Amino acid sequence: MAFFLRRPFAVPTALRQVPKSANTARFIHNSPFKPAQPKPSFASSSIFAKSRQTFQNAFRRPYMQQTANASQGDLTQKLIYGAAIVGGTIMATNFIFNRETREDGGMPPFERAYLNETFMHTGLGVGIIGIAARALHTSGWTYRLMATNPWLVAGVGLVASMGTMFGTYYTSPNNYIQKYALWAGFNVTQAALLAPLMFMHPAILARAGLYTVGMMGSIAFVGATAKQEKYLYLGAPLLAGVTIVALSGFAPLVLPATATRALMWSENIWLYGGLAVFGGFTLYDVQKVLHHARMSERGLLQKDVVNESISLELDFINIFIRMVQILAMRNNNRR
Repeated sequence: MAFFLRRPFAVPTALRQVPKSANTARFIHNSPFKPAQPKPSFASSSIFAKSRQTFQNAFRRPYMQQTANASQGDLTQKLIYGAAIVGGTIMATNFIFNRETREDGGMPPFERAYLNETFMHTGLGVGIIGIAARALHTSGWTYRLMATNPWLVAGVGLVASMGTMFGTYYTSPNNYIQKYALWAGFNVTQAALLAPLMFMHPAILARAGLYTVGMMGSIAFVGATAKQEKYLYLGAPLLAGVTIVALSGFAPLVLPATATRALMWSENIWLYGGLAVFGGFTLYDVQKVLHHARMSERGLLQKDVVNESISLELDFINIFIRMVQILAMRNNNRR
């Protein structure tokens, strides 16, 4: 969804660049007859192989240079380095932001249970999104999505996402069949919009997922062990920040392609500013979950871990998309 909103005409432009088979019909009076040449072996390549390169070229910024392919490197070594970075991030984040811990003797059992159920539903939702996106990609959905009018995809996707999300929010937890059906629909909708990411290299997706889990895990640990309601004041600043990030995402729609410096700054705000904003939202959402757990224990609020998990899923998706784009840009710069 974020890709189509930021560059709605990138997909049709890329589709026009897909090579088409030339018309080999010739007339007798134009040229002498020549025997037909055998077709090269690569002529029967899959349409998905062409679509993958087309997708990667479509969302490349105008100020990015086209470069040749390079070796992918050792995936195991990259994952080991990524795991070390994740572990160091967790320790550093805890040391910097979590100097003031809880003074009530630790997390009560009801808060721990509420938080664990929320994380379980978050992981389940992310898993559904990943499996569904892979299934849609292998079935050819991604190519059909790219061939569709981007404004139509953006509009239908936005309506479906918002509809299923608010339908889940406003469904009572007692009506669990309808609630879980709407929640599953929300996850499938996100998977349909994120399926084009499957054109990226699996190593980039794996590293982006690892970095996202590490970032969110470290921030969630800080939020869970910090003082009660310490970071709930971040709601208003984060709302202002996400507004700025969203406006920077629409910059390519109004700025000309020659405004490379402005496009570069808007790209940096959308990427790195978005990482900071949604990292802050993760911290805020974890503390909000604990706050709702205490209200539920007092009977002031009905327990609803499905609604809590949607906020964390959205944080994960927005951080993951930016991680993928950052790693893809770094990979292009090394070529």
